[in-house]
Amino acid sequence: METESEPYVRLASLRQLHQAMADMNTARSLADTLQTVADGVVHALGYEMAAVNLVRPDGDLVVAAFAGNAAAEALITGRVGPRASWDRRLNMGERWGDLIFIPHTEGWVLDDDDVPQWYTDGPAPRFEDEWHPSDRLFAPMYAPGPQGGGTSGELIGVLSVDRPRNGRRPGAWGREALQMYAFQAAIAISNARLRSNMQRALVRLEREQQALRASEESFRQAFEYAPSGMAIAEMGGDQHGRILRSNDALCRLLGRPASAMRRYSFSDLVHAEDIGTLLRTSAEGGRAELRLRRRDGSYVWVSLRNSVVADAADGPRFLLTHVEDIEERKRRELALAHRASHDSLTGLPNSAELRSRLSARLCTRPQAAHSAVDAMDSAYGDTPHGAYAETAPGDPVFDSGGHYFDFPPHPAPYETHDHHVHAVAPEGDRDDGTKGLAVLFCDLDGFKSINDRFGHNAGDAVLIEVARRLSGGVRDGDTVARLGGDEFVILADGLGRADAADLAVRLRNEIVQPIRAEGRAVRVGASFGIGWAHCGMTADEVLKSADERMYIEKRSRPKQHRRAG
Repeated sequence: METESEPYVRLASLRQLHQAMADMNTARSLADTLQTVADGVVHALGYEMAAVNLVRPDGDLVVAAFAGNAAAEALITGRVGPRASWDRRLNMGERWGDLIFIPHTEGWVLDDDDVPQWYTDGPAPRFEDEWHPSDRLFAPMYAPGPQGGGTSGELIGVLSVDRPRNGRRPGAWGREALQMYAFQAAIAISNARLRSNMQRALVRLEREQQALRASEESFRQAFEYAPSGMAIAEMGGDQHGRILRSNDALCRLLGRPASAMRRYSFSDLVHAEDIGTLLRTSAEGGRAELRLRRRDGSYVWVSLRNSVVADAADGPRFLLTHVEDIEERKRRELALAHRASHDSLTGLPNSAELRSRLSARLCTRPQAAHSAVDAMDSAYGDTPHGAYAETAPGDPVFDSGGHYFDFPPHPAPYETHDHHVHAVAPEGDRDDGTKGLAVLFCDLDGFKSINDRFGHNAGDAVLIEVARRLSGGVRDGDTVARLGGDEFVILADGLGRADAADLAVRLRNEIVQPIRAEGRAVRVGASFGIGWAHCGMTADEVLKSADERMYIEKRSRPKQHRRAG
């Protein structure tokens, strides 16, 4: 009877096994798959208890699912066993194909190790194939490999089973069923992990896309509605610097519509004097203060700050430029600088500014040395620049006699070029045709009496009018400065001795004309001393020389010619 019913029993078991495999392949999540695997061992394979030990990323194994005994499930689920201890178990006992069976006669050494485990009670076996309570049976689960088969991939977990319900060690059919089940469970767990990873990746991707969309929208709103000007320009290539997009604030600042802005780059809009500043501004974190041209042709001072943004991880890079209107601040700075360098009464450059301008025209090279070098160059009919200007870097250099000169490589363009134009002075008291920097020291005659008789307001009115007449009597580019009190200085470059004398006469004639001050006409005279500035002198030496000549000129004139009032 038992023999006749065996095929029917096995067929029923196969049906249960098939159903268990179908269930674990249709579970909705990794956790459901693991629990279905454990339940299938109990319900389809006929074991009293089963645990799924899953390999973690760190290599240790965690009890991820348990079936068959609620008390044991509560005791060991979630506990972790070290990989080394598991490797010890999987290398012990008997090999039943891919299964590892550790009989109680060997497994007693594992009773106190650190792998989560349970104990079942029961009497000692009465015959050879009866299951002992300390027997252990493990079914390793390997990820499917390229060649197929249960052991072709890495270990992903171990099925631990205990005590078949018939009380006997599994026979050949039971072992094959458990081994096949572990193989299918490995596939199901791998697929569930893949689905779980894909779902997490999709969720993460969606969150990143949402964050990107939110970031793009935030950037768009920040860009469009920023209170200061912003622009996005191309970076690199033939169209480097061309404006691709500009916000409303920048369009309002420059008085240009967004469609027109796309035809320009900042180099098209910058003031000619500031183009060098723009070109020197670093693309990454560069900052500059310069002037941009409005549509009406006027210029506005702005602070321009650059940063580089990428369209994607490996996409094209763009230049994000922040443009802040600093016109009012710049106007205040220029006003402060003007007040610091100009006389508050007359508006002329003050003493400090005069010395600064004069020092800028002078160098420490003495005029005698300058003349000697020029004379030597003239004597040889050539100059260093003229002789070698056409020589390419690295080429041999020959003089007019064919002699070879082994010069070092040429420096970079403008690296050592001297832009300074040396100031020279005419020699002697005669006009020899030399044009130099004339320094006219002017002292008003009779000004103190006007102050004493009519008050300081009248004196101030005289100084203001004299400053106006002096400024009107010189060329553009000449400097008229108030040195202090009733002393003025004129810097006029490119004059010969006769030119400077004529200028002094013209200016004196302008000054001596009647001046309206406090409702009355007054007169002042003027004494001029003409000095000459040349390299090798200091500004104070030049002014002292002109001052001394002025006093010589003042003493040489009759006193009545110096009176005013």
